[in-house]
Amino acid sequence: MEKKYDVAALGELLIDMTMNGKSEQGNALYEANPGGAPCNVLAMLKKLSHRVAFIGKVGDDIFGHELKSVLEEVGIDSEGLIIDKEARTTLAFVKTFEDGDRDFSFYRNPGADMLLRKEDVDTDLIRNARIFHFGTLSMTHKEVREATLYAVNEAKKAGVLISFDPNLREPLWKSLDEAREQVLEGLKYCDILKISDNEIQWLTGRDDYTEGVEWIFDRFNITLMTVSLGKSGSMAFYKKDPASAYIKAEAAPFLSKDTIETTGAGDTFGGCVLHFVLEKGLKDLKEADLKQMLTYANAAASIITTRRGALRVMPSSSEIEKLMDR
Repeated sequence: MEKKYDVAALGELLIDMTMNGKSEQGNALYEANPGGAPCNVLAMLKKLSHRVAFIGKVGDDIFGHELKSVLEEVGIDSEGLIIDKEARTTLAFVKTFEDGDRDFSFYRNPGADMLLRKEDVDTDLIRNARIFHFGTLSMTHKEVREATLYAVNEAKKAGVLISFDPNLREPLWKSLDEAREQVLEGLKYCDILKISDNEIQWLTGRDDYTEGVEWIFDRFNITLMTVSLGKSGSMAFYKKDPASAYIKAEAAPFLSKDTIETTGAGDTFGGCVLHFVLEKGLKDLKEADLKQMLTYANAAASIITTRRGALRVMPSSSEIEKLMDR
């Protein structure tokens, strides 16, 4: 049966307040960029002509209404977005250091995204998608965690492929032990995992990324795993079935002298991985397929680092292919 959506995602939709220079008085200037990892992923997919829908909650304030308008502007179905009259939209202040590392300060106690409840979840959107995508920012507190796991279970029951990005943000958790517990919970369900270099080392206790991947494969039934390595490129690991040996591929990064910030780079990468899965499927992939997927995703991630924000400014397929051809 033809599905209405290629990808449905659940999670946070927020404003990234990104440093953008200083005023004449020497004060920091912040630009209000629409963001939130799940919607960044959907925005990349929409740019590549996929049908996408979002499930989440924003506040009944200027930011919440702006975010709803942005979703509609970029073509993300906002039918599953709730505007909560009692809540305020979450803000994330992002400071970027010279080495490209970032520090986050969240104004979210509570933020609207934390107030999503099980009864708010539009299960029709999930059942009518080919892939369901989620992260852990919607697992930091009990009630929104229940809503997230309810959505994941509905996807599983409907035979929808499940994509998971831990997207660890330490300040949002009571403890890293709790964060680890919830990441492990997410791994129980997913078919496709996107994880970063520092996250896999933290989660598995293995400094070697391949050893960390093997640790995860030994414990969870995951088909496709990607590890984003920042300035060192990326890796992919694929298992045709639980009994098979894995196939591994690596791809070099596209480093740019025009990089200004890395916010959204991982989400852009992840969106391109899901694009590949939607186009190629998950059956009988070869090393060359994985290499092609990673190269495309690395190029897209490189482009987004040259722009402020992500959701509104995702690269087109022609831009990505042009960079790959250089």
